[in-house]
Amino acid sequence: MKKLFLEQLNSSLKSIFPITLIVLLISIICVDSGLPNLLPSFIIGSFLLVVGICLFNIGSDISMIEIGNKIGGHLTRKRKVWFVLTLSFVIGFIITIAEPDLRVLASQVPSISSTVLINVVGFGVGLFLLFAVLRMLFKLSFSVILAIFVLLAFVLAYFTPIEFVPLAFDAGGVTTGPLSVPFIIALGAGLSFSRHDKRKKEDTFGIISFCSIGPVIVVLILGMLYNAKSSYTAISIPDYDSLGTILSTYLANFPKYFEIVFISLLPIMLFFLAYNIMFLKLNKKILYKIFIGILYTYLGLSIFLTGVNVGFMPMGYLVGKTIANYKIILVPLSMLIGYFIITSEPAVGVLTTQIEEITNGNIKKKIMQTALSIAVALATGLSILRVITGISIWYFIFPGYLFALCMMPFVPRIFTAIAFDSGGVASGTMTATFLLPFAIGIAEALNRNVLTDAFGLIAMVATIPLIVVQFVGLIYKVKTKRIIYKDTVYNEEIIDY
Repeated sequence: MKKLFLEQLNSSLKSIFPITLIVLLISIICVDSGLPNLLPSFIIGSFLLVVGICLFNIGSDISMIEIGNKIGGHLTRKRKVWFVLTLSFVIGFIITIAEPDLRVLASQVPSISSTVLINVVGFGVGLFLLFAVLRMLFKLSFSVILAIFVLLAFVLAYFTPIEFVPLAFDAGGVTTGPLSVPFIIALGAGLSFSRHDKRKKEDTFGIISFCSIGPVIVVLILGMLYNAKSSYTAISIPDYDSLGTILSTYLANFPKYFEIVFISLLPIMLFFLAYNIMFLKLNKKILYKIFIGILYTYLGLSIFLTGVNVGFMPMGYLVGKTIANYKIILVPLSMLIGYFIITSEPAVGVLTTQIEEITNGNIKKKIMQTALSIAVALATGLSILRVITGISIWYFIFPGYLFALCMMPFVPRIFTAIAFDSGGVASGTMTATFLLPFAIGIAEALNRNVLTDAFGLIAMVATIPLIVVQFVGLIYKVKTKRIIYKDTVYNEEIIDY
């Protein structure tokens, strides 16, 4: 355990250090701004992120992923389709209302009750998780069904008030966060690997993409019914006069986020306990290991959320507001921040690790992380360009999805599923608590409409990976063909000789 802890700690440190260094350099250059005042709080937040990601990764490996695998494996052994689909819906609903990222977004839509929005999004994820499982059970085409749902989302978006469209697509991004991703991926792995056909590895992925497009559709419908003119809660910048004030702020917020995570994890734990008593009946040794993992997950996610909300959110907003007037460097600097911040996303680490394990190392974790970093860099740059120019999100999201759908026939099926999963995973906690406030700060400084110009960044971060990861799939396909061709030529030469 000590070795595992040190490995995860080292990995977490490497992921957090670049973005911390960038913000530190900006604070030193912009010494006359309010950034130096927030710098000690940001550094403490960075430290908490390192510890939090480390504990979370350890915990998710031995608890959330294990639970998902066990339940997924058991579901496939049940002959009754109605039972499998009912449980899929319940699981989707429970893990969604447990997702802390969704609560952050719901709090910024005061025109609709947070409870209503969370429950509606939970219903959407549950329903579309049901569709995803149905597709796996009957071995239906992933590309065709997903394309239908994506096109349906854009038809609905056309009839939804424009102020609500960015938030609807943002909702699709935040629902697949640090709690739901490990569980959903493992559930998919458990369901697919119980099969014995050659497509079982391909069908392991793609389930997250259904859980991302579902909330978009139901929130668009909700926006049409409410005819809601959405607004957002302004980000407040704390005025710290001493290190003691900063520490007292963190101490005051720790109970809040420990409570939020406890409330989030409780439905999942109760569901697992009930499911184990009725069906799994795991031995005490396995249960002990799982509950230790849940404890690690609880501590890690609580510490992580405290760090990002207290230390990162105000700093992201103020950095955006401070550098907004430097339009020449605004887009490149935004891309640099986007490139490095994705490595801090807990759910990304879970997905890339699972990809490497399930493909037996054929798709390397490092390659996927690099592809996602490039994708988020492009998404952040385009989002900030949109803030500067005021171009509608329609001109980015619709062509992006259309291009991604057109790529599907030419890309290996497993990469298509991974690409759409990556879009949902990339747009997680760090995007919501640093990149979005960063864009809001720029929008406010440039007197732009925050709702139509800054919001939608999460949706952009969820869109660009669909294209970039599929490009990786095309490169992988070409290289594989070349290797096969060389091996064939080499063997023929040996035979001829």
